Amino acid sequence: MSLRRPEPLGQVSDFDIRLLRIFRSVVECGGFSAAESVLGIGRSAISQQMSDLEQRLGLRLCQRGRAGFALTEEGREVYQSSMQLLAAMETFRTEVNGLHQNLRGELNIGLTDNLVTLPHMRITHALSRLKERGPDVQINIRMTPPSEVEQGVLDGRLHVGVVPQTAALSGLEYQPLYDERSLLYCAVGHPLFYVDDTQLSDERLNQQDAIAPTFRLPAENQAHYQALHCTASASDREGMAFLILTGRYIGYLPDHYASFWVQQGRLRALKPGSRFYDLSLSTVTRKGRRPNLVLESFLEALASTG
Repeated sequence: MSLRRPEPLGQVSDFDIRLLRIFRSVVECGGFSAAESVLGIGRSAISQQMSDLEQRLGLRLCQRGRAGFALTEEGREVYQSSMQLLAAMETFRTEVNGLHQNLRGELNIGLTDNLVTLPHMRITHALSRLKERGPDVQINIRMTPPSEVEQGVLDGRLHVGVVPQTAALSGLEYQPLYDERSLLYCAVGHPLFYVDDTQLSDERLNQQDAIAPTFRLPAENQAHYQALHCTASASDREGMAFLILTGRYIGYLPDHYASFWVQQGRLRALKPGSRFYDLSLSTVTRKGRRPNLVLESFLEALASTG
């Protein structure tokens, strides 16, 4: 398709906004075919809409064909800018609705993986109360690494996040939410699974193949991994669970997350009296944020669950 760069983009119309929303869905679904069910329109219609957007912007946004779907460099830039634009529009809508004291709009929340198994369920209860108070509120949850949650809150794509408390970033406010304990586990099939802890020396334990996290942790928690023989890595706790369950690695998991496999007899904690660390999880919001009735209502509900 031949693109002619137009004059500088003038007023952004409702038509442009609609095209950008479709573009966002295509990107998040990973292609035209996967976006069909989300958008409720056919692939040919989606393709035409993307062509219209590319013509409107004078930019090629994506490659599509037999090789699959992929964003161009310009496409990535337009996607990030469109996310900020759509978030700003939703913020405006939420603030105007707040003038009427009506809970309408969106709550965009970013979570670290595998918090749903925490027994206290504070996030779940707070979301339930928010939905009870504002039935028209749209809740959007994104499961992403902690660094991406913090960046999303900073740039306005997320209203609030829940992350492990490490080094606080300037521009963000942190409020303690949970404390969780992680234990060192091995699975059925691992040489240490049936070894009694009294017969298990630290030297032998530290010689086993282990998994290191690539996500940020406080220095005192990182020390637990530095003592191990880490020959694999994972970007999240689910990835660590996959590797531990092979029976070839040992690794740390939150006890609430591992309990399902422990009850099945598939995992066991190794020397739980000494091989553990505690991690604090906090809510994170942007400093100096504008009033947002939906967000404030969620934070109030969250505080009341403590």
